[in-house]
Amino acid sequence: MSEAVAFPQDRTCPYHPPAAYRPLREARPLSRVTLFDGRSVWVVTGHAEARALLSDTRLSTDRTNAAFPAPTARFKGLQNRRTALLGVDDPEHNAQRRMLIPSFSVKRTAALRPRIQETVDRLIDAMEARGPGAELVGDFALPVPSMVICALLGVPYEDHDFFEEQSRRLLRGPSTADVEDALERLDAYLEGLIRRKRTEPGDGLLDELVSTRLAAGETDVEELVSLAAILLIAGHETTANMISLGTFTLLRHPEQLAELRSDPSLMPEAVEELMRFLSIADGMLRVATREIEVGGATIRPDDGVVFSTSVINRDEAVFADPDALDWHRPARHHLAFGFGIHQCLGQNLARAEMEIALGTLFERLPGLRLAADPDRIPFKPGDTIQGMLELPVTW
Repeated sequence: MSEAVAFPQDRTCPYHPPAAYRPLREARPLSRVTLFDGRSVWVVTGHAEARALLSDTRLSTDRTNAAFPAPTARFKGLQNRRTALLGVDDPEHNAQRRMLIPSFSVKRTAALRPRIQETVDRLIDAMEARGPGAELVGDFALPVPSMVICALLGVPYEDHDFFEEQSRRLLRGPSTADVEDALERLDAYLEGLIRRKRTEPGDGLLDELVSTRLAAGETDVEELVSLAAILLIAGHETTANMISLGTFTLLRHPEQLAELRSDPSLMPEAVEELMRFLSIADGMLRVATREIEVGGATIRPDDGVVFSTSVINRDEAVFADPDALDWHRPARHHLAFGFGIHQCLGQNLARAEMEIALGTLFERLPGLRLAADPDRIPFKPGDTIQGMLELPVTW
């Protein structure tokens, strides 16, 4: 590759990697990209190399490290802030994860399925009562995971407008000042909520952590606030984007949608393939703490490393005809949830939400179709989690 590709870039189609990333696919498994500030970092695009490096303790997620790469200007000024789970290494990461694992297990997720189904049905009931016609992001894709994560954590859903707005500002705010203000507002809200739970306990995960871990001195309010913020934001933003973009993608692939409708048992496989195909969280970041030899390259201490999941998940060596949507391929080894110790804690819950939301939506609204020119429906820019900004539909 003669010239480094700028990273990140906007997609030209919401469900395909940016066209400008084509050289990265050709230069697998590692090459160089340039960030917004001109810094050159490694980009990992080979599937095998990504799995190896995401499990390598010589790569750190510590965002307070001065050498940690910043993908955008608005996040560069926030690197002195410690971020629970995503921004800490072991042993601190392991201790935090152990506190949360029971609440996101396969068994606990299975117990939540009736509540998820009830939520999905209620939202579709409301759409049908108002319809035909809906804006699917605001009417369905965002409320489903917001309601579920609020119930799981013990966060009042009536506050959803507030935390959804702060989440939007955090992920897509125009400046560092906007991001900082959103963080301060969200932290203050969660700190107040946690303190109230000490005297007015409920039955959510935060209530459980307050009554056990916090009461025993095994954590403190600052750490709980940071954990709650990560779970609240990740718990609704990512799944909301998968539901909206997944719906758009299915409507743009009528043959695959018809097959899914004729055989609903394919839905778990379809969710895995959509996770691979869409790769909405594109650009996991790390910094090297020691030298690493991998894929014919030498990553040196303080080098920044970016994992382009949209390109990794289309590695022809692993996924035959990777640009095609295929329910019959073995896609579960995609890296859309990451890999290694930082693999997404909520992946079981995300799978359940997507299976129920997409399956029920297309079952109950068999005439569902786009209500606007697909080329004119706005989707999110490349420097944030991918998804639809709006999704007008009718039936």
